[in-house]
Amino acid sequence: MTTAYDVPADKLISSIAEELKKKDTIQPPEWSAFVKTGIHREKAPETPDWWYTRVAAVLRKVYMMGPIGTEKLAAEFGGPVDKGSSPYHAWSGSRSIIRLSLQQLESSGLVSNQKKKGRMITAQGQKLLDNTSHAIFTEQAKDNPRLAKYRM
Repeated sequence: MTTAYDVPADKLISSIAEELKKKDTIQPPEWSAFVKTGIHREKAPETPDWWYTRVAAVLRKVYMMGPIGTEKLAAEFGGPVDKGSSPYHAWSGSRSIIRLSLQQLESSGLVSNQKKKGRMITAQGQKLLDNTSHAIFTEQAKDNPRLAKYRM
């Protein structure tokens, strides 16, 4: 079976974001149009559907690195801050965005909270990611016949 490790992350995240738009439990909050995604950013995201993309990226990170907490996820979504001539230091992303997206994923049944360990993917979430990965991989195999022999 094809997993999320076998397909490009950008295609998987955009496909999962389209699937998450169909769920009622995942909705962008009111403040999502005005907020930056971290201290390392200058402006808010310009795409109107950025919330679904971020939730899909969080779901993929939980799948790949789980069990994982909000602090590690914030570090994953962080980046450098332009401080002029000062040296580079890593800055974390917004924990509020990650916390709310994890809560929405929990209410959807895609992620579960393990006490003292962090969030883990559920069987339903793994099924969603694996089925989407398989669909992407088979679509890529049609374009490239060399891929067809590996994982179908």
